Amino acid sequence: MTDPTWLDATAQAELVRSGQVSPAELVEAAIERVQRVDPQLDAVVRDRFDAARAEVAAGLPDGPFRGVPMLLKDMGCHVAGETTHYGTSFLRDAGWRWPTGSYLAQHFRSAGLVPIGRTNVPEFGTTVTTEPAAHRPARNPHDPGRSTGGSSGGSAAAVAAGLVPVAHASDGGGSIRIPASECGLVGLKPTRARVSQGPDIGESWAGATIDGVVTRSVRDTAAVLDVIGRPMPGDPYIAPPFARPLVEEVDAPVGRLRVGLLDVDPGEAYLDHPQCRVAVEHAGRLLEELGCSVEPGTPEAMFDPLFPRFFNATIAADTSLTISAFERVLGRRVRDDELEPRNAAYRAAGRTMTAEDYLGARFMLGGWVRRMASFWAPADDGGRGFDLLVTPTVGAPPPELGWFTADGERHEGRRISSFIPYTAQFNVTGQPAVSLPLHWTDDGLPVGVQLVAAYGREDVLVRVAAALEQAAPWAHRRPAVSA
Repeated sequence: MTDPTWLDATAQAELVRSGQVSPAELVEAAIERVQRVDPQLDAVVRDRFDAARAEVAAGLPDGPFRGVPMLLKDMGCHVAGETTHYGTSFLRDAGWRWPTGSYLAQHFRSAGLVPIGRTNVPEFGTTVTTEPAAHRPARNPHDPGRSTGGSSGGSAAAVAAGLVPVAHASDGGGSIRIPASECGLVGLKPTRARVSQGPDIGESWAGATIDGVVTRSVRDTAAVLDVIGRPMPGDPYIAPPFARPLVEEVDAPVGRLRVGLLDVDPGEAYLDHPQCRVAVEHAGRLLEELGCSVEPGTPEAMFDPLFPRFFNATIAADTSLTISAFERVLGRRVRDDELEPRNAAYRAAGRTMTAEDYLGARFMLGGWVRRMASFWAPADDGGRGFDLLVTPTVGAPPPELGWFTADGERHEGRRISSFIPYTAQFNVTGQPAVSLPLHWTDDGLPVGVQLVAAYGREDVLVRVAAALEQAAPWAHRRPAVSA
């Protein structure tokens, strides 16, 4: 059998279509890699090897990724009759199983993808490192003493280490892009509502959350989003449709886009590592070589000091509601000592919030979003007319495990906020943003660069990302711990 380890999902699917390998062979090879390598990473918290084998034996849908193994994040993407723990100890211990499956899980299956397990996440996904109290910390395959990022950290570690070519991820404040940056992957946060959260959820975190994947190639990211990115019955709103499939953008000309390179210091409250600045400068040079018009430029509202306050209010309200929902299905109260202090604090804040407090935060964020959008709006609409914004993905290279709580839990929130000056803004605006592995430190740590397009314009991101992948390839890089 052709060794599929470092082939992307598109290439693995082609092996199946051409008859060179069978779905069973691909799945067994991935299971072997997880069993052999994951004990060094703790990226996979629960396997579904037997279920995957049974699905292959029963016959897979003839989708574009038939037989390709993948992993599901242990948060969201529910499969009927199976457990999803959200990084919590109380759900892990209860063994409660979801009565319904998500549309997203159905889309993955219709594409022919075969989930072989669930990946490590921080509790409720409310931090940017994957070090839950309920499990061992996920370890970065480039340096096992460092964080994978969060909240899709287990997914990113597994894909970066070659266990599977693609894994489910989700993003409420950077949780696709941050792990992609720290593990050297492609991580695209789609436009708000591009991927349905139904049937159980309309929106969460005031519309800031969205599902996607982490991959090793731009074409995989585009092709998977073509499969999962479609409206479903009952969705509260939908994203603008594309003119053509995203995979057709991979080889399309970039065109002379107007690109703004971040030129504003985020402020003393945020990390601003020199390697992250170097990464942006390098990306700017590459974009100029591709024919783009590159100049300094930052949205005027990007670092509004009131933004974190109002965004955190929506997170607190949603976290409190989520815990209450689990209490109802479990038929008991979830105690504070069953929660990590961060989430106990979110619940307490959410419970004391009035309806006016919550709606006031939504109202203020709405006005802030309009100020942000003017950066991409045409001049005829009073905007500045940029096509892309380029920023670092995060404020520093991957930190050591334990760094976020090193000063004590009471300082954890400050350290989390300091690490993500650039990502959460675009969850709230709903714009698509992608992290690309365009820079590496001298000691081999990946540093992602974030590209942000106008609302609904993943097509622009895919065209540019594919061109950058050709100009500065990363497929040849292998982490220290890998298959």
